[in-house]
Amino acid sequence: MFSRHHRKTKLLFCLAEILLIALAFEAAYQTRARMDLRSVFFLTVPVKALLLGWAMAVWTALGYWLGIYERLETSRPLAAFGDGVRQTAIAGVAIVIFEFVLRLDLSRLFLGLFLVYAVTLIGLFRMNGRRVALFLRHEPNLVMVAGLNENALRVARHLEQSSAYGVELLGFLSETGGAPAEVVLSKAYPVYPLDSLNSLLRRYVIDEVVFAVDGRKLAELDEIFLLCDEEGVRTHVAVDFFPRVNSEVYLERLGSQPLLTFSATPHDALKLFLKRTLDVLIAGTALIVLSPVMALTAVLIRLTSAGPAIFRQIRCGLNGRKFVVYKFRSMCLDAEQRKAEVAHLNTKDEVVFKIPDDPRLTRVGKWLRKFSVDEWPQLWNVLKGDMSLVGPRPAIPEEVDRYQTWQRRRLRMRPGLTCLWAISGRDSLDFETWMKMDMQYIDNWSLALDWAILLKTIPHVLTGRGAH
Repeated sequence: MFSRHHRKTKLLFCLAEILLIALAFEAAYQTRARMDLRSVFFLTVPVKALLLGWAMAVWTALGYWLGIYERLETSRPLAAFGDGVRQTAIAGVAIVIFEFVLRLDLSRLFLGLFLVYAVTLIGLFRMNGRRVALFLRHEPNLVMVAGLNENALRVARHLEQSSAYGVELLGFLSETGGAPAEVVLSKAYPVYPLDSLNSLLRRYVIDEVVFAVDGRKLAELDEIFLLCDEEGVRTHVAVDFFPRVNSEVYLERLGSQPLLTFSATPHDALKLFLKRTLDVLIAGTALIVLSPVMALTAVLIRLTSAGPAIFRQIRCGLNGRKFVVYKFRSMCLDAEQRKAEVAHLNTKDEVVFKIPDDPRLTRVGKWLRKFSVDEWPQLWNVLKGDMSLVGPRPAIPEEVDRYQTWQRRRLRMRPGLTCLWAISGRDSLDFETWMKMDMQYIDNWSLALDWAILLKTIPHVLTGRGAH
């Protein structure tokens, strides 16, 4: 019931900020134009419209990208203002880049004024986000809870705590006889028989009903659901059939058949499509830019050790699909045959095989590993769709066979070139920490998190920090 209001509020906040950006832009333009300075400042209508349109698009995209619009109603004033400062700083960089690419001749003072006005107006608006959200709620949402079990009481307490969202709990409906006359939570609520709902709908205003009855009894309530449907009353079912499941729950349809779906991994098709689009664009560009260095690396490998320049290995990809991963060969040609003789040097547990300063490394390979140059050919895997730029590192099948059940969930995200543990200690971390950080990435995944990991990976790679 809150998601509908949240989407509406988010859209209205976004539109309000677009208007504030336009106001800040015009205020900055008029301020600069009226200043009696040596150089005259003037923008033609097409340039002005182009610049303003870009600013609006950047601010809006950043708001969604950074998840700012998701927490406008709940953020504390200082945190909300801080979000505005961060968003404005990044937007300022984007505007400067836009100016440079299009070779626009803009006044630095104008840009400075624009950013100052924007962060002031947006900051003040964000700091009063809760008041704005409350103003948008014209009438309270009147809700009844069907059920008297512990799950129903838990739902009722959540409804009480959601009064800021305009929710008002009216009372309870009991599906069994002998129910108490009232239930006392923060206050006393009346209890009515469930079969009296028809008359209650005629006597009182009831907007929604939340069913929190025993799951085995839902099939017996077909007539009650039909009544609510005919009356136009919105109904909800509090799902507690799988109390130990921590997945996100949502409803899908297969034709006309409704499906209750549990997902323990990211499932937003649009965001995953954007992730894939960025993978293709960045990987394709990187392959073109790095191709001369990659060609030189291949030549060095062939000149300094026997064997091919590219090493191929089977790895486990999305949902366990096998694919061939490509790397620059950093070890001697008989490295696999020599694995047993160096097994005693393994510093990890029985699942992962890692040796600091592995004696099988070639002279060039040691440096390729240190600065992750050996991973560059995997950009081709990213382009093909076997991998992503960010995600859990692809494991070999022998490792996956030894995973514990909870560790196998990392296979439900497309493997990546870099990951959360790669920027948090890299090879110095133990295997279980790797797994837990992969789960942390999956549970908190967002496009903004991907960008944060990518940006933090760059200094780690350039300095060779954490690599063995």
